[in-house]
Amino acid sequence: MLTGKRVVVGVTGGIAAYKACELVRLFKKANASVRVVMTENAKEFVQPLTFETLSGYQVYTDQFHKAWEIGHISLQNFADLTVIAPATANVIGKMASGIADDLLSTSVMAMTTPVLVAPAMNSGMWRNPATQANIQTLKNRGVYFVGPASGELACGITDVGRMSEPEIIFEKAKDILLAKRDFEGKTVLVTAGPTREKLDPVRFLTNRSTGKMGYAIAEAARERGAHVELVTGPVTIQAPSGVCVTQVESTQDMFNAVTEIAKRADVVIQAAAPADFTPETVKDQKIKKTGDSMTLTLVSTPDIAKYLGSVKREGQILVAFAAETENAIENAKGKRERKNADLIVANDVSKPGAGFGVDTNVVSVLSEEGMTEYPKMSKKDVANKILDHVERIFTCNTRK
Repeated sequence: MLTGKRVVVGVTGGIAAYKACELVRLFKKANASVRVVMTENAKEFVQPLTFETLSGYQVYTDQFHKAWEIGHISLQNFADLTVIAPATANVIGKMASGIADDLLSTSVMAMTTPVLVAPAMNSGMWRNPATQANIQTLKNRGVYFVGPASGELACGITDVGRMSEPEIIFEKAKDILLAKRDFEGKTVLVTAGPTREKLDPVRFLTNRSTGKMGYAIAEAARERGAHVELVTGPVTIQAPSGVCVTQVESTQDMFNAVTEIAKRADVVIQAAAPADFTPETVKDQKIKKTGDSMTLTLVSTPDIAKYLGSVKREGQILVAFAAETENAIENAKGKRERKNADLIVANDVSKPGAGFGVDTNVVSVLSEEGMTEYPKMSKKDVANKILDHVERIFTCNTRK
């Protein structure tokens, strides 16, 4: 399944280094071409001969392992993907800080192709704020991570810090290697999550959106080669690796951010659930309970989708969402026309497995050509279905 794919496996000095042997075997079984880079400390756990036998090639261990070949440059030219497994806190820190003092760290710094990191370390080292900051830095640069898992550690305790099993790392690597790259050179703007409309210093109006759908779209677009701008309301999930994140709170904040970024976006996908109304008056002090009822006067917030539809550039693609509880398709058709959207994604949030707070969704995608209904699937799969529709519009526009 990976015929023609080329993988560099970097092995650092951790007890989990022996698991990298199985990872190399899995890549070879899938017909990938593999080169192994070992740090000096890694050789204390596994002999290079083991990896040479498994990969069928000499192991890279120093900068100039051949007089005529510069190691880190040759690896850069070779790799479709670099997998570091296990990745110690030390190598993660060096990658984040731009330190290149051995063959592995120098090679990674020179890489222009994806890098996948499988951390393995003591739980205290994993939770250390420096480690977490380094990981976030690398994620912001587009580095992929898998794990760590929880279980029994080398120090004898049971906690987080175990390297993910080779099969899990292999599956993540396979997803990266086989991902479509049909959005390279495109800028995709994605909105996600709810907005909050302030009522007083301690209260606000909001909705049940968790941002999972929008974040899945942002991640899928990034994996397909797009430059992704994610404008997100308040959520508790972590932003995908390698996307530019703008955090907002109110619908007006989202309107301001989106309308500016949309000027340079090729695609705008509005998966957020911005509030339609906001309190007419925001109190400076907490509103006290003075009776059995309270009346709020609400006014409309800016209609982001309608505005973007009115200023849509030629060739720009606008995707809107319609979260409904009844007459989902009819309501979505009307919304697509009113917003001047190229696509609208309709989902009945009252259906099991659809809507807010779950990892699956059930949607129908409506366009000028008609409607495509999809069964329940993961939000990541839904994201790719939506991007497939967008890509088809790009292809049709190119042919015109």
